[in-house]
Amino acid sequence: MTAPSSPMSVLIADDQPVVLRGFAAVIAAQPDLTVAGTAADGVQAVHLAERTRPDVALLDIRMPRMNGIEAARRIIGAHDTKVIMITTFDLDDYVYDALSAGASGFLLKDVRSGDLAESVRIVARGEALLAPKVTRRLIATFAARRPAVPETPGLTPREGEVLRMIARGLSNAEIAAELVVSEHTVKTHVARLLAKLGLRDRTQAVIHAYETGLVTPHCAPER
Repeated sequence: MTAPSSPMSVLIADDQPVVLRGFAAVIAAQPDLTVAGTAADGVQAVHLAERTRPDVALLDIRMPRMNGIEAARRIIGAHDTKVIMITTFDLDDYVYDALSAGASGFLLKDVRSGDLAESVRIVARGEALLAPKVTRRLIATFAARRPAVPETPGLTPREGEVLRMIARGLSNAEIAAELVVSEHTVKTHVARLLAKLGLRDRTQAVIHAYETGLVTPHCAPER
């Protein structure tokens, strides 16, 4: 008989007590999730992450003493913790910088309880929060403001095709259906292209695709 796996630990950092308590209550109510701790600012979040090594950290973008972007950069640089940024507005100028810092995605503070818990599970599995159309719109908007860098060579034609599909927001299953291959084959292509490009996850792959000009905002329609 296989022993049950341990709950995934989640660190939560937000300078608004109501949000902090609400998110903590949602996470604590899930049988497969547990609250590693809560923090009211970025400095506390970094120190707490050092002590608890959580699987996922939920970080508010705007926090006193140290903002969420810098906290994310330090936490990701020191641990295997995945980071989800929390923001109030869906057109936050800091979102692109947060994703570039290594965050796996972001959520609005008015996210529904079920979506919050499922988002943590998605990111903990190593996937990225790319499905919401606002995420793709933001990445496209902010990437379009940055100067393009030369495309990184080394990908096979099929890997380049998979990268373009990732940038469109397609899941592995959807990519497999379009290419008429198995989902396992798609996972292999994704793992190889991430390794070749030195990218952390699918969110970073999307940013790379826009920055190198492999995908342009107008050719990645909202779905």
